[in-house]
Order: sequence, then structure tokens, then C-alpha cells
Amino acid sequence: MSASPQFFLEETSVQQEIRSLARKFAQKELAPLIEEDEHNAVFRAEKIAQLGELGLTGIPVPEQYGGAGLGYSEYICAIEELAKVSSSYAISVAVTGLPQVILDLFGTEAQKEKFIPPLASGQAIGAFSLSEAGSGSDAGALRTSASRSGDKYILSGTKLWTTQADSASTLIVMARTGEAGPRGVSAFLVEKGTPGLKMGKREKKMGCNISHTMEVLLDQVEVPEENLIGREGQGFRVAMTALDSGRITIAATAIGVASAALEVALQHSRTREQFGKPIGDFQGISFMLAQMGADLEAARLVVKKAAWLKDKGHPFSLEAAMAKLLATDTAMKVTTDAVQILGGSGYTQEFPAERYMREAKVLQIVEGTNQIQRLVIGRALIGNTEKKTS
Repeated sequence: MSASPQFFLEETSVQQEIRSLARKFAQKELAPLIEEDEHNAVFRAEKIAQLGELGLTGIPVPEQYGGAGLGYSEYICAIEELAKVSSSYAISVAVTGLPQVILDLFGTEAQKEKFIPPLASGQAIGAFSLSEAGSGSDAGALRTSASRSGDKYILSGTKLWTTQADSASTLIVMARTGEAGPRGVSAFLVEKGTPGLKMGKREKKMGCNISHTMEVLLDQVEVPEENLIGREGQGFRVAMTALDSGRITIAATAIGVASAALEVALQHSRTREQFGKPIGDFQGISFMLAQMGADLEAARLVVKKAAWLKDKGHPFSLEAAMAKLLATDTAMKVTTDAVQILGGSGYTQEFPAERYMREAKVLQIVEGTNQIQRLVIGRALIGNTEKKTS
């Protein structure tokens, strides 16, 4: 009997190189801008183009379409390092990656050749539009319609919570072509500049302000039939497949944010003195730091395992949900504790700890709330138990 593939913890030389490239770029090109741009909600598309020049915006898609031909094990290295400096740009890279991954799995050859290369190179930005006012966690309840008219579809409706839609040249939009529920949902490529496609309000958020979250208005938008992804009625499957992959990148983003917060807390604990010695020498602080470090490392390993399973072609939905749940809950706890360790300084904008805490919160919500992750995990575990005992 042949041995099953082994999960190795040590990073390859390629993964180390990608991590180094992303770290150097983030420190040099992003760090000097982040605080001011977050305050003013300024997104710089040229930074995505620069990341594309480094080969970091198309990591998991084939080389024939302009990608790097690597996997999620490499992808999460770049996402984590970017998130240590800016979760907004980490999210931007991840969201631009979603249309690439979707088209690689479900797209026609013509769709792949047209849409993937500009996204993979960073010359174009992508967006993924699923949620609506009445369908967030219940994605199958969406009401945006897509009616067939000759050789095109007419899309009408309003989408919410669409990351960077105002900058995107390519949006993947989920719309209803058939019966109520998930089976009636289809996926479409909608291009920037299409008549009837408009941006609504930009959400005013507590964090990640560089990454704009938009309302998308579709007023009789004509989409050619060749922009249908897969088949009619396959959109829910497309969306869930995308969310499985997206949960891994959101988890990696959380690891980056938590790592940055831990480093700030460690530095403060070494330099801040009270009662004649660094506060890190006090058991109360050192125990907090120890727990932060242990929780972070455990979460990081789960994220790596989920990425590895995806790369090997094994089922990974359960592990992606676990990774997203553990990494984002850990990020929330670590960033909150970092603010506590910094004390009054942690509550001011003079230090980045409060920004990390605000950014961590949204990671527990996007790509399926953590309550939904628990539902997914619970169902999977109960199903596995039933199979083993039946």
C-alpha cells in the first residue's frame, strides 16, 4: 500500500522567496502610506500593478494565463506578509485573485484568455459580488435577476458589500436565472463601463478603509451570453467554491494582522518600564504574550494545512472553514490583548495596535461569518461521524 502524501511544515525556497518579496514591498512601498491613506480612504491601484510586476497578484493560476503556476501554500505567504503592514492591500490582492480562481475552474478557454491575464499581472482589479440586503449568509436567497434576451442576459438588482467594485474592471456577479433557492443562481462576468452598471454608496467602516466596500447597482445591464460562467444554475456552486478558497486567504490575512499586533506588544513590553523594570518581566504580561504567541502559531498551522490540502487536490472545505474560524478569532483576541498591553497608548492612534484590532473584527465577518463557519464545521463533523458509524 502506497504511503499517503505528507504535510511538511518547512517552507520551500520558493515560498521563502515569495514571503521575502512581499515583506520588502510592503515595508518599502506601503508602510509609509498606510496610516494617512487609511484615514482618508485612499486606494492606490498602482500598488496592485507593482505587486503584479513582482508576480504576486496571480500566484495560484497557470502560467499560460499570466500567473505564476504555483499554489495556495505560496499564495498565503504573500498575503500574510502584506497583511502585516496593510490588511486592506492583502484583501485587495485576495479579492482580485477570486475571479482568477473561479475562471480557472469554471471558465471557458475564451474567458480565461481574455480575463485572467490582466488580473494576474495586476494591470486590472477584480471583484466578487454576491451579497444583497436580504441575502448575506443565506446566499441562495439573492434576488438580483438575470433574464435571457436573445444572445444576452439582462441583469437588474442591487448588490452590497462588494470589495473594491469601484476600482474593478471585472466583476463576477451572482444573479437569479431560475427557480428560488440555490439552484436558480447563475454567475456572470460584468465588465467595467457596461451601460447600466453603477456604483452606489461607499460604506463608512471602522477599519480597512483603503479597501472600499461598495453598493453595486445593476439597471438593465446587458451581458453577452459568452460571459455566463459555467452553466445556468451553476452559480451557487461557483460562489461556494470561491468562498472555500477565499476563506484560506482571509485566514492568512488574519495571521498577518495578528503577527503585527504581537510584535507591537512584544516591543512595548521590552521598552515600557514600570516599578523599575520592563513590563514584560511581570508574570501578568508575560503570560498574556505567551498565550498570544501559542494561539497564533496554532492558527498558522491550520491555515497552512488547508492551503496544502487545496494544492494537493484533496477535499479542503472543512479545513478552510476551520482555518478561517481559528485564524480570525485568534486575530481578534491577539489584537485586543495587544491594545491592553499597550494600555492608554494602545487606545490612541499614535500606535498601530488599535488599527489592528479594528481590522481584525471584519475578518470574523467576511467570507462567511464565524457563526456560519461553526455551522459548516459542525455539519461536516456530524456527517463524517454518521458515515463512520453507519
